[in-house]
Amino acid sequence: MSWRSEHIWIELIAGSRKISNFGWAFILFLGSFGFLLVGISSYLGKSFISLFPSQQILFFPQGIVMSFYGIAGLFISCYLWCTILWNVGGGYDRFDREEGIVCFFRWGFPGKNRRILLRFLMKDIQSIRIEVKEGIYARRIPYMEIRGRGTVPLTRTDENLTPQEIEQKVAELAYFLRVPIEVF
Repeated sequence: MSWRSEHIWIELIAGSRKISNFGWAFILFLGSFGFLLVGISSYLGKSFISLFPSQQILFFPQGIVMSFYGIAGLFISCYLWCTILWNVGGGYDRFDREEGIVCFFRWGFPGKNRRILLRFLMKDIQSIRIEVKEGIYARRIPYMEIRGRGTVPLTRTDENLTPQEIEQKVAELAYFLRVPIEVF
């Protein structure tokens, strides 16, 4: 999602709050909770889940292994839910021609460096680059070449944009910033 005016272009970045992450976190929670319940029911000798009678699963070694996988899965599920809650990777890209400043803002994990902010002057932008990788997993990755700072990627690695969408985005941004486009 993006917002544009004559002098300002703001592009919002979704981060970890994507439908696929919600789905994986929910599925992982349910599966790992089920494994933990089966492990506990095999230890206690009572059936908490009707699909798996506790008499058929011995606590040693199956119950221990299922309990371990259940606990490990709950930790991973908790990690996923925390990244969704904190919106890790979310933020915005702001290009302001009036002030001549470009800002990249992202949320990180809680702590001292939770807010990640890159600011630089538009006059330091040398070009917009498209790096083309051919082969089985062919893809085009747009970068912004900045004098003295190297390159900054403009899309997430997991964004599935078609080559035409990437080229259109790069062309519009290069026109807005009034910089050349390079293809590597």
